[in-house]
Amino acid sequence: MTEAAATPTLPTPLTERLGCRYPIISAGMGGPARAELAAAVSEAGGFGLLGMVREAPALIESEIAEVRHRTARPFGVNLIPFATDPALLQDELAICFNARVPAMCFFWEVFPGVVEQAKRAGCLVLYQVGSLEDALLAESAGADIVIVQGVEAGGHVKGSLPLSVLLPRVRDRLRIPVAASGGIVDGRGLAAALALGADGVHCGTVFLASTESFAHDYHKQRIVEAGLDDTVHTDLFAINWPPNSPVRVLKNSVTAEAGQLWGHHPDRLPREVIGEDGGRPLYKFSTDSPLRSTTGDLERMALFAGQGAGLIGGIRPAAEVLRMMMREATSVLGELGARIAETKARPD
Repeated sequence: MTEAAATPTLPTPLTERLGCRYPIISAGMGGPARAELAAAVSEAGGFGLLGMVREAPALIESEIAEVRHRTARPFGVNLIPFATDPALLQDELAICFNARVPAMCFFWEVFPGVVEQAKRAGCLVLYQVGSLEDALLAESAGADIVIVQGVEAGGHVKGSLPLSVLLPRVRDRLRIPVAASGGIVDGRGLAAALALGADGVHCGTVFLASTESFAHDYHKQRIVEAGLDDTVHTDLFAINWPPNSPVRVLKNSVTAEAGQLWGHHPDRLPREVIGEDGGRPLYKFSTDSPLRSTTGDLERMALFAGQGAGLIGGIRPAAEVLRMMMREATSVLGELGARIAETKARPD
């Protein structure tokens, strides 16, 4: 029996809708989530997302082709209409639709017109949101799955509530499958999310630190070395994104020297070049995180990570991450069920 066949499954409305074995979606992190990672997650039984935010249409086309070269399993492409020039967004969507991508995942503000376009093209639509209001809007716009992001999440953070507070509120109101996102890096987090009403989880940090991630090894190692209190929520890394777009990153010299973590506007931050990627200068205070192709002062770049970073003990293949999460989740749920049964069997 193969390891995949021996790994327990947890069928949910999410796995049924996405056509995957495990209720685990790898986040479409712009940069780190290239074809190698998305394909590895889908091939191993999860649902992989390509992070193609503001990428050139030619790169999106080649990355989609590379995913299909690596796996026949379904996958999706993540775009962010809110942070993308409208003309570029339409070119990106056209590439995805022409390639008949199975699913599209969108984030930040809800754009009903974009959801309608994707549905007309035959795509499943996942929408990541940070509030109950946006969750309801995404559902009414036609989204098939809503991803609920808590403030514990790494990268760009839309909402302000902990996942444990926001998720039950959303679950009570929505009829479509709901995935939980924010600080989930292991099977205990998956089990907890299911207990709170989620149909699955959406994980970024644990896959950013995987072998197949396109993130720079420095970024991965910083996540592995992180303690439980080593992330900060801030709008300090703002260049390249619209104003008022907070992020969660690992602490570094930039956050230590900032004086204040809030109140920064992208147009008022200095343009100090600290690195380069593909011939493009990278600025201090930019939202660019270090990739395999990045050179420069990596320590001063945006080292995105969720609060679960302190629970990650090593850099592992994505398939191993999935298997470990599933085994731990089913074990935790099984132990909980046994304890409940034992309690009920006790004489009054």
